[in-house]
Formats: sequence, C-alpha cells, structure tokens
Amino acid sequence: MPRLDQSVIREIHTRIDIATFIGQYVSLKKRGRDLVGLCPFHGEKTPSFHVHPEEGFFKCFGCGAGGDVIAFAMKLENLPFSDAARMLAAKAGIALENEDPRAARRRSEREAIYEANAIAAAYFERMLRAPEGASARTYCEGRGFGAAVVERFHLGFAPDGWNGLTDELRAHNVDLELAAKAGLVKPSQRGGYYDFYRNRLMVPTYATTGEVIAFGGRELGSGEPKYLNTSTTPVYTKGDHLYALNIARRAAAENKTLIVVEGYLDCIALHQAGFGNAVAALGTAFSERQAHELRKYAENVFLCFDADTAGGNAATKTVDIASKVIEHTGSSVRIVALPPGDDPDSFVRSNGAAAFAELLEAARPAVELKLEERIGALMTGFESRAVIARKAEVLVRELMPREEWDRYRLYVAQRLKVNVDDLRNSRFLANGANFSPRSDGVSTAGSRHAPVSRKFGALEPLSFERDVLGIAVEDPALVLEYADRIGPHRFRNEVYRRAYSLLLEHAQELRTAADALAACTDDEEARELLASLGQRDRSSTVRYGDSEERRAHLNRIVERLTLEDEANRLAEMSRSIDEMFETGKSIPNDLMGEFERLKLKLKK
Repeated sequence: MPRLDQSVIREIHTRIDIATFIGQYVSLKKRGRDLVGLCPFHGEKTPSFHVHPEEGFFKCFGCGAGGDVIAFAMKLENLPFSDAARMLAAKAGIALENEDPRAARRRSEREAIYEANAIAAAYFERMLRAPEGASARTYCEGRGFGAAVVERFHLGFAPDGWNGLTDELRAHNVDLELAAKAGLVKPSQRGGYYDFYRNRLMVPTYATTGEVIAFGGRELGSGEPKYLNTSTTPVYTKGDHLYALNIARRAAAENKTLIVVEGYLDCIALHQAGFGNAVAALGTAFSERQAHELRKYAENVFLCFDADTAGGNAATKTVDIASKVIEHTGSSVRIVALPPGDDPDSFVRSNGAAAFAELLEAARPAVELKLEERIGALMTGFESRAVIARKAEVLVRELMPREEWDRYRLYVAQRLKVNVDDLRNSRFLANGANFSPRSDGVSTAGSRHAPVSRKFGALEPLSFERDVLGIAVEDPALVLEYADRIGPHRFRNEVYRRAYSLLLEHAQELRTAADALAACTDDEEARELLASLGQRDRSSTVRYGDSEERRAHLNRIVERLTLEDEANRLAEMSRSIDEMFETGKSIPNDLMGEFERLKLKLKK
C-alpha cells in the first residue's frame, strides 16, 4: 500500500478541527481545557472520553483508544489508514497524492513553497540586521518594538532593489516559477523575475505547525499601498489562519483567553506591552475557520477592532460569526471598546499596558453590540412608546439568555426612556408562555375568580388560562363555540391544560357547571381546579354580567393569541430571509410580501 504524502497528512490536521469532527458523533461538554463525552468505542455511563482540541488528539481513559483525527475515523468507520485519510481529505477539499518514499517532501509543491518561504524569511531577517536595514530598524524603534519582539516575530526587511530576494532564491536552487506561486517574486514582461517586496518591513506568518506560510510587507515611507500581503497560494488561504497564533497559543494555554485585533502591528504592539495572547485576523473578513481556530485554544475571546467605522462594521460581522462558532460551546466573546481615533497599537503606546488591561476588564459581552445596534434603530424612529416597548421586549428575548431577560429589560428601558413594566406587559408578542391579556376597563383585582393554589401544577397559570376555565365553568356552552380558536396547546400549566382538554372532549354535552365538573370525573386534580374556579369569595365581584360580556373577553384573548402567532411567524420569516440573504439565495416575492404585511400590521 503506497504511503501518503506527509504534507497532505499535515494539511488534514490543519484543516479538520478534531473537536468539530468528533462532535458529530459524540456529545461533548467543556471540562477545563478538554472536551469530555461518552466513549463511542465501548459502553460506559460515566464519561471517560477526552478530546484535546489544542493538541489535536483524543484519548479514552476507559478503553485506552486514542490518537489524532485520522485514528478516530479509522476506529469509528473500521477503515485502514489510507482510506480514513482519503475520507477526511475529501471532507476538507484536499487533493491527495501518493508519496514517493525516496523524495516526496522535496517534490511536493507545498513542501517546496514552505522551503522557499523559509529561505525568504531568513533572508529578510538578515537584511534587517545589515546596513541596508537601518531605516527598518529605525521604524521598529519608533513603534516601540524591542530586540526581543523583533526576534520573536522574525521581523525582516526587503531592500529597495529588484533582485535581492530573487538572487537569494536562485542561489538556493529554488524554482522561481514556484517562488512566483508563493507570492515572493513576480514574472517580468521582459523575461525573468523580480522581487515582489521592496523597501518594506517584512512580517512573516507562521502556521501553528511551524512553517512560514505568508508575508506582509509594511511600507516604510508614505507610499501606497501601505501593506502588501501574500495572496492565496497552495499553502495559504486568507481567512484560514490567524497571525501569531503559533506564539499566542502558549499564553492562551495559561489563561484560556485570546485577544483578536485587525493588523500585524497592532498584534505585535500588544505582545510588546505584555499581552502575549494577542492574534490578528490579517485584515480579512473574519471567517468561521478562524473562529474554529480560536475555539481550539481559548475559552474566552476579546475582539479589539479599530475605533472607526470600518472597525465597527468588522466587529459587527465578527460578532455574528464568533457567536455562532464559539459561544454555543459555552465560551464567551467580548468587545473591547477603544477611544475614537485609536487602534490597539496607538492606544497601548500612548496609554500603557495597565490602561489596556482596564479596557479588557471593562469589555462588554459581544451580544450587547447587537443589542446596542437594534436599540439605536428603535431610538431613531417615530413610533409610539407602546410600540417601542413591545419591540424592545421582542429584542431582549431574541438576543439574551432567559436568565438575563429581567436585567436587560431594565437596561433597554433606560436606554429607550420607556417604563420597564411596559416591556413586561407586552411580553405576549415575544412568547405566549408569558402572555397575560386583560379585559378593557375591568380591574383584575375585581375578578370573581379567586386565586388558585399553586398545587395545581409547578408553573403558575397565566391569567388567560384562569379566565378561559372560569368562563367555562360559568357558561359551559361557550367551550364548544371557541373550541377551534383556543386550543389546549396554549396552556402552560399542566393541570389547567388537562382540565381544558377534558372540557373540549365533552363540549357537545356541556350545559351547566355540573356538566363541566362531570367531564373531569376521572381526573381529581382537574375536577378540584374547576370547582375552585367556580367558587366566589366574599370580596369578589361579578366580572361578566352575561354571555355577551364573556364572549367579548374570549374574543380579546383570541385576538391577543392571534397577534402572538403572527409575531412568531414574523420572527420565523425574518430568520428565513436572513439565511437566504447570507447564502446568496433569491428571496421569493410572496415571502417578502407576507413579511412586510405582517410587520406593518404589528406596528399598528
């Protein structure tokens, strides 16, 4: 069986996130730096199966199984090594090549590019120390980069000439056509090749496995473009890597935290200031692949973007992606707010490490960024306070975890200058389980139905549940009349739901309160509930004078429940439209038409 090219095996390890892959087969939960679950290879009730995302391997302390992602696929699918590797390579979109045992690594295009990049990085470092690199050394000193940081990041200098690197590569027998594929040189119209980078501070990007995969060249003067970066090559794809992760992952192993900035020099400046867990997104749109890389090494992620419009937009997009990939695992994403006009580099140089540490301490949960955007949109409108409160309640429930609802209701209400109780009272539009309709002009304190004990279920019944059953006891004939408009699925309290279901089953026979109680003969709790709702205490007053008043109240309940359904439908359509937009699909006209109709209706 021919062996596989080792560069392909390494690429499989780089592209396949072992935690994500194994998570398709095993339910994993975070425990310290590991993910833990029940072993798929032997029966167990107590989890002993550990996945180590940072190191890229798994281990079961019960049966002893362990290894990398290929070993997992081999054991799970009962495949030989080569077949398991080919399966994973196909998932990652990697073209497989059989290895020539005699000289596979040298003949591999990827390996040759790694070698060319390493030669280029060494050349640039040497030039930074040479007399030609004086201007670049002065630039580094001006940015506050000490010798240790320059060495740690292997910073270099590309001389202001046309063939310095070209000659260096040629002297090392590097194929210049391949060097052009690596983005190091450019073909000349007159034949031959010339250096791509000239008179620039050179910043190499390393893979976490140690290879130089790309370069960024920073203009030392006022020329444009300010940065020249490696484009897509056989070993580098924008959006797949994070700058300095090879260094920052060591710090992240200690504090489980990574700081994400936009640019190379921002990242290096933070390391110079003592924040060794900083990485950079390399100026590209933040990708899911980068988010997966962050999740391998950190439980907490700080996003620190330039304090300008572009930085704000980048942060917004990044929050969506980071939340999708990182926060659902129990990790957190927070936004670091820089003063206007600052970037991480300028801030830490002007204010020092302690001030930046304070910004980290004050960083807000990423979800609050979304919340602030939506609050801003509500503040710019001309809608009534009631409509704003209703929309604010929907907003809180949509973005925040349930246990945080009350805290963020207060926060949103203060920002919008509305009463927090108005948010709570409009909650039927966000979730039917908390809807509490009221009759017009009638105080609930004057209800003829006495409060019912909590013993009728763990969840306190909603007021409309009590009203519907109370009316059913008073006027049982109305049960049949409203059977198609008020279903038992609306009831949150289990006993109330059972009682109402029994009444619906016998709706044709209901004439008196005794008939209603008889319908619950086999359910003692439901019968006792209806009996208690039929009782009057001395302080209660008659709420409904006749059947028409009862119908009016039931109609109000139906109207509110219909609004709830339409609000839920609107939210569902909004999610569908967002998904279509994000994936580039066309949005059907009838869907947009219904969406706009419902949105307009619910605004009224």
